[in-house]
Amino acid sequence: MSWTRREFLELASAGAASMGLAACGAPARQQADNSSDQSSNTTTQPADNVDLGEFKSLALDTNAWKYDKDNDVYYQLGLTYCLKPATTAYESLAIFVPGKFFTAEKKGDTYSCTVNEKAVVGGFTPSTAPVLLPINSGTLSPQASPTKYGYDGLGTFLDAGCIYVYAGFRGRSAGYDSSTGSTDLYPGGAPWPVVDLKAAIRYLRYNKDALPCDTSRVFSFGFSAGGGVSALLGSAGDAEIYKPYLDSIGAITHDAEGNAVSDAVFGSASWCPVTSFDTADASYEWMMGQFSTAGNRADGTWTSALSQGLAADYASYINAMDLRDSDDSQLTLDESEGGVYTLGSYASQLISILNDSATSFVSDTTFPYTYTPQHIDDPSFPGDPNLATARATEAAVAAAKQEAQSSAAADAQGDAASTDATGSTGDTATTTTTTLPTGTTQVQSTIYDTVQNYFAALNSDYWWINYNVSRQTVSISSLRDFSTHLRPAELSVPAFDAADRSTKTNQLFGIGEESTLHFDETVGERVAANADAYASLEGWDESYATAWQDDLEKFDSLDSDITTRVSMFNPLYFLSGTYSGYGTGSVAPHWRVNEGVFDTSTSLATSANLVLALRHFSGVEDVTYVPVWGQGHVMAERSGTASDNLLSWIASCCE
Repeated sequence: MSWTRREFLELASAGAASMGLAACGAPARQQADNSSDQSSNTTTQPADNVDLGEFKSLALDTNAWKYDKDNDVYYQLGLTYCLKPATTAYESLAIFVPGKFFTAEKKGDTYSCTVNEKAVVGGFTPSTAPVLLPINSGTLSPQASPTKYGYDGLGTFLDAGCIYVYAGFRGRSAGYDSSTGSTDLYPGGAPWPVVDLKAAIRYLRYNKDALPCDTSRVFSFGFSAGGGVSALLGSAGDAEIYKPYLDSIGAITHDAEGNAVSDAVFGSASWCPVTSFDTADASYEWMMGQFSTAGNRADGTWTSALSQGLAADYASYINAMDLRDSDDSQLTLDESEGGVYTLGSYASQLISILNDSATSFVSDTTFPYTYTPQHIDDPSFPGDPNLATARATEAAVAAAKQEAQSSAAADAQGDAASTDATGSTGDTATTTTTTLPTGTTQVQSTIYDTVQNYFAALNSDYWWINYNVSRQTVSISSLRDFSTHLRPAELSVPAFDAADRSTKTNQLFGIGEESTLHFDETVGERVAANADAYASLEGWDESYATAWQDDLEKFDSLDSDITTRVSMFNPLYFLSGTYSGYGTGSVAPHWRVNEGVFDTSTSLATSANLVLALRHFSGVEDVTYVPVWGQGHVMAERSGTASDNLLSWIASCCE
């Protein structure tokens, strides 16, 4: 039976009692009529009884601009964006402005700048120029505010007429402020990265009259976990749940006239977003893990049993969700033989995404085609030359190591004949080694001479992917076949909330000196319910039985429990009617989500669910979704460069 969206939301409370969904018996929350106007910089009317001078110390000094004459750029570094920063090394930002947007008067080593209203750069004027906010950490390491200026890479964005703001933020762990030498541990982890960036956005809007841009047009963008934070900024603008955290650092709440200042963004872009950690483990096992018997998914291990259980839990989650197709029909999963939930409209939706992606690949690709598996941890958005130098050093070391490995492999191979993907000698495919961008890990490349031979190689063990030569379309037989061949499970079970608390996501939910903690309530419930059965299986440790429950009961410095902090790092908490946070955030009208469909670092469902929710959310004007065949955990694009395509999208949003 297919329900309409309205009917589903009216009944959502009857079937959404697990996995962080709205509690049973509570009415489904309708989308709020948010007072934030995304075409302005403030919310509602002036508040009563506020100190109009409370944030005066955060006013931008218009006499303190530095100038790069060679490249015509004005900039300021080290601007603290809140009154009570836990660490100025991270809770400060840098602003970079195209020179034409200012009329300047030199005053010693700095310049006094006023806005040149008549200037035009890249199609924008000072009244229309957007603000770009990069999230330059794919693993949610802390992003330091720049301490020195460097122009490399900035020209791409500034020449387009954008204001580029590189804001520091705290990362996935608590830490010490090396800039002050303090021995006090500052808090980190969820939700601090998004809290800090919200404070930075408010700072820009507080100072909107001194900046040559439209500060209502803030675009955030990031890769991997940074892309997840960008999605949070886009879905949780002005959400009340963050208020205690923003207040604790003295984030701006109102301007000099008493008008409330918004932290909503105008557009959010992400590549391979890693997010929605309440279901990340279950989603990974459903999409990939349940089809694997390698590593700790081997038969007879307790983690193999956990994998199968989590896959079933994910089906229950999807069937309680309000994800809908283009016809507004609810997407669900059905059980196939063996207790595997790979049938139903939800599975068909993901298969359709993959088919379209593969068909686009055929249209885009000129053969011979070189396929190179690759993976990056962090993007390389410009703005901090210190970071660029560090990454260049890391890349040089990695390149030297790769060269040594390739040389050793070549020596070992000698004059052996090249082999194709089927393992037989021939000219269908050959292997080679290519050089990829800085910060990218790669293995050997494979060259396919024709499109027919490419698909023949994929079908070398059995036929599962079909290429229609006359129509030039592609279709796959099942998610199992796709995952087994092209997106296998490479992370252990659980993928994100490891039994030994050893992942970066465990760090994200650590508290103070307890640097890593369990956070996945679904894993915890399944472990607790099946501890006796798991005890007889390989790899079980009796301490696991209560480990998740013990951690989930812990509170951070602002008295939020783990479940609340997980919600604060979940865009769907604000976008789906089956979560209690639905409608409590101001949602960006413009979205761009790119996904490498060969990405083994997360489930394809992560980005797909985000896009499905956005396409049915009132007020969202456009959602560009680009699943890219043949690319993995990288800044995936069908063609062109990520920066150029991002700027083209931003320009289209501002038309």
